[in-house]
Amino acid sequence: MTLYPNLIKEALLTVRYPGNGKNIIEAGMLEDDIHIKGMNVEFSLIFPKQKDPFMKSLMKAAEAAIHTYVSKDVNVTVNAKFLTELPPEPEKLLPQVKNIVAVSSGKGGVGKSTVAVNLALGLTKMGYRVGLLDADIFGPSIPKMFNMEDARPFAENIDGKDFIVPIEKYDMKVLSIGFFVDPDTPTLWRGGMASNAIKQLISDTLWGELDFLVIDTPPGTSDIHLTLIQNIDITGAVIVSTPQDVALADARKGINMYTNEKVNVPIIGLVENMAWFTPAQHPDEKYFIFGDGGCKKLAEELHVPLLAQIPLVKDVCERGDNGEPVLTNPASPEGIAFMQMTAKTVTQIDKINLKK
Repeated sequence: MTLYPNLIKEALLTVRYPGNGKNIIEAGMLEDDIHIKGMNVEFSLIFPKQKDPFMKSLMKAAEAAIHTYVSKDVNVTVNAKFLTELPPEPEKLLPQVKNIVAVSSGKGGVGKSTVAVNLALGLTKMGYRVGLLDADIFGPSIPKMFNMEDARPFAENIDGKDFIVPIEKYDMKVLSIGFFVDPDTPTLWRGGMASNAIKQLISDTLWGELDFLVIDTPPGTSDIHLTLIQNIDITGAVIVSTPQDVALADARKGINMYTNEKVNVPIIGLVENMAWFTPAQHPDEKYFIFGDGGCKKLAEELHVPLLAQIPLVKDVCERGDNGEPVLTNPASPEGIAFMQMTAKTVTQIDKINLKK
């Protein structure tokens, strides 16, 4: 039997595209690329879009039509092409970083930066290679909390391009937008400028090989978060809140942002900060100033882990203001709480990575 193009086309006249009811020849879906070699036939069908719901069934129907109306002995190869090609996803930055942890909060003032700093410190004390990026463009806290307000990173030229060298502090690599702006002058940047600045801090910095990069993100949901999500492969997010209802409502928004199907960043867990106040003179007493167990209830409702309940302790604030975060003294009660939080965070990240 001799095969020729019109024989193939006549068979394909019997195949209709469900999207418009026309046969695939009439609909202009057969590309002019029919290749015949002996009993082997190869051709392409053109679909309106890549995720066409009828693609697989139509390709099978085209193959069946040739077997029915030409010969069952024909070897048929059907290729798919598309009118609108999806743009390729950009390559994610920081391929040498094993885990990227975004520390977020729905609102300001809940202790997000304190949690980010002590999480990074806890990871270094567990023996991991750690970087800490202060991405809170409009309110960077890391320079103050590490007593590095006068620090100015230098650049290193590699193959004709300048790269930022992060500051080394407490056995970790630290970088903040606060190193590049006047701390007494407000940062008046539009969203695009802020996003470009964050992207540069990520892509133009010599982070090297890290086990963890902890990112202190701005409060709320913003262009900065979208920039991070689009440009780096975030392992998961830690959400920080106080127990009061108004903070929990904002924390819920933050969780919804990360778990949105278009974003799909896992929630590592919740941290309840300022969970209770215990006077130094009465260590067995607890005063629930902002409410009792609000984060715990939210974690149970949303089926995410509660990583820690951090007490409201004067020492946490004072040590942060003095550039000596809590985990520079991990033996203190609050230091123990932060180390337990860190250990639980590592456990949850391991579980997330096992599911990939």
